[in-house]
Amino acid sequence: MPRSKLIKPGDAVVVVVWTPAEVQLARAGSFLVAVPNEGEIDEQEAAAARKIAEEGAEGARQRGYNASARIAESTDSVAKTIDDVAQEIDAGLVVCGQRGRGAIGSALLGGVSHALAAHTKRPVLIAPQHPS
Repeated sequence: MPRSKLIKPGDAVVVVVWTPAEVQLARAGSFLVAVPNEGEIDEQEAAAARKIAEEGAEGARQRGYNASARIAESTDSVAKTIDDVAQEIDAGLVVCGQRGRGAIGSALLGGVSHALAAHTKRPVLIAPQHPS
């Protein structure tokens, strides 16, 4: 894959956000008071996020970036969590992908990339997802 001329390799932090089970259930409208095995589910979610972040950081390192992996727990919105991390590390640019839901899906569901672009005070690059 050719190296991008838009962004020069340098320091990068690959952030993957995960959401606790009780928050996911509450957003889905669940009335469960207690989640069976909640701690185990959250550990699995965090471990999966860590694996994805590590894979992303490794991919960035292979492309010449000094990349580290990081996970962040979101009890608010994913976009706000990413923005909070970007502020904490003083990111010069936030790069995020888009899932390509289409016009109707994006209008109805919103999207992390759109929320970031609309609300963060940092520059945002929304990268299209390459077909596998």
